[in-house]
Amino acid sequence: MANARAEAVAALAQRLGHAFADKTLLDRALTHASVGQGTPVESRKIRDNERLEFLGDRVLGLLVAERLSADFPEADEGKLSARLHALVDKAACARVGEALDVGPALRLSAGETKTGGRKKAGVIADAVEAILAAVYMDGGLEAARGVFDRAWAQELKTPSKPGLTNPKSALQEWAQGQGRPLPAYAVVERTGSDHAPTFTVQVSVEGVEPLTAQGRSRQEAEKAAAVGLLEREGVI
Repeated sequence: MANARAEAVAALAQRLGHAFADKTLLDRALTHASVGQGTPVESRKIRDNERLEFLGDRVLGLLVAERLSADFPEADEGKLSARLHALVDKAACARVGEALDVGPALRLSAGETKTGGRKKAGVIADAVEAILAAVYMDGGLEAARGVFDRAWAQELKTPSKPGLTNPKSALQEWAQGQGRPLPAYAVVERTGSDHAPTFTVQVSVEGVEPLTAQGRSRQEAEKAAAVGLLEREGVI
């Protein structure tokens, strides 16, 4: 299993297109917090990816804002913000991670592995942000920009969907138009550290199957859930 993971990490590094001078940074970016659970932070021998995830979130936001400003010089702040949100949210990061085949390269606890951690969108999305931070720390902003341009190429090609600016209002209007009560949102899970939490929120509309989605904040997760339900029901 160790050899299989080592091969997966090497293959991932090739797909990223960045030759790490410090290979421990990539390994750390792929190490889930579950590996050290139950051990005091000060005595842990293996460092997880939560701090890298925190940094990677900011690096990604900068790179997306930079790219959108260059690609859409006439767009107003509202349109740029909506597009930025679509490119940096957990769902986008998870899709990028799946395309890069991050799952097999992850270092997880036995328990997290048994519960399907290698395929969990939240786990993959967090690792993608951590990987971007690792590249930034290893090679600087230019190296991170190169990985971003390659890894997010498909996301950048995908047009922004209508209704993303205020998806909760769009869902509310749709529900009322169907003669249903207002949508209800509930946090069903909160994982990660205090500085880099992941919220899983379920949105329910009477007469419609509930849908769950994830985000870095409750508000982001609620928006993602609203978008998911609107897409599933064919509204957008």
